[in-house]
Amino acid sequence: MPEEDLSRLHCRVGELAAERGLTLTELAERVGISLVNLSVLKNDRARAIRFTTLIALCDALGCQPGDLFEMRD
Repeated sequence: MPEEDLSRLHCRVGELAAERGLTLTELAERVGISLVNLSVLKNDRARAIRFTTLIALCDALGCQPGDLFEMRD
């Protein structure tokens, strides 16, 4: 997959955390991942995500997987 295709996928984890009054540090602790890895997701630099991490993020944020990601033009 070309790199430019990956840049179209936006992870909304930072926005969803802010809407729920959570800091990234709090969210990382609840999910059980490092702050660095959460920041990679937030800044759209991740190339993959484990299903276990995705499920933990959804549980912590009270959302569905589709709420975490959006495609941009």
